[in-house]
Amino acid sequence: MDTAPLPDADSPAGKGKALVDDTAAAIRARILSGEIPIGAQLRQVELAEMLGVSRTPVREALRQLQAGGLIEVLPNRGAVVRVPSPWEVREAYEIRAELEGLACVRAVHAVTPDVLRELREANETVRAVSRGVRDVSRDVRDISGGPAPGVGSPPATSPSASPSTSANDCFHTLIHTVAGNRRLARAIKDVNEAFPRNVSALVLQDNPRHREDNIREHERIVEALAAEDAERARSEMKAHVISAGEQLARWYEQRSATVFRG
Repeated sequence: MDTAPLPDADSPAGKGKALVDDTAAAIRARILSGEIPIGAQLRQVELAEMLGVSRTPVREALRQLQAGGLIEVLPNRGAVVRVPSPWEVREAYEIRAELEGLACVRAVHAVTPDVLRELREANETVRAVSRGVRDVSRDVRDISGGPAPGVGSPPATSPSASPSTSANDCFHTLIHTVAGNRRLARAIKDVNEAFPRNVSALVLQDNPRHREDNIREHERIVEALAAEDAERARSEMKAHVISAGEQLARWYEQRSATVFRG
């Protein structure tokens, strides 16, 4: 089968594709962080000015994001950040639960005392912020920005993420990293990036009981990892992720029609 050759990276076509990819990545990052909120219109002129590019790469980037399902084109409104359907959230989190459960099984015999300490400190940051304590004992950037000994750096969170979101992300990414399977970690990341991260933070912000449940679920996961109980760690993580997905799906159910669609 004949295939068209890929453009050389230094050719005009290659540079143009790279610019479109970079533009799409910049817009995606702003959507996932909540800087561009769900339901917001994506005007090409404004995006071009924001990103310092012409309208052409913005137009192509929006097509790329539309194909990926992050945005949609609506009559009389043009391109907007798409509101996920609750069933999409439930399906995605069902997959995520299986993947993160597997990460726990792989991590259980590789977790060190230092990693357990990092996990507990991340969860304590979530607890402190949840209870309104802003002057936490350890800046969350020290948790999410530095690697656990012998593990390597976890993926960085958005600079605009709240301390609670950053610490929560750190908790999970530490486990993914210790699991030692890059393809697995990438698959989990792909599921997470299907939905704006700030919405998950809003779900916790709106529900004090869910915040406390989230912290206790983290504690049970750490206890299972510390006990080297792979099946319990898998079960606790799966239950935790399914619960988070259900809360997120309900949040969209309650707000999508009235808030985002107008």
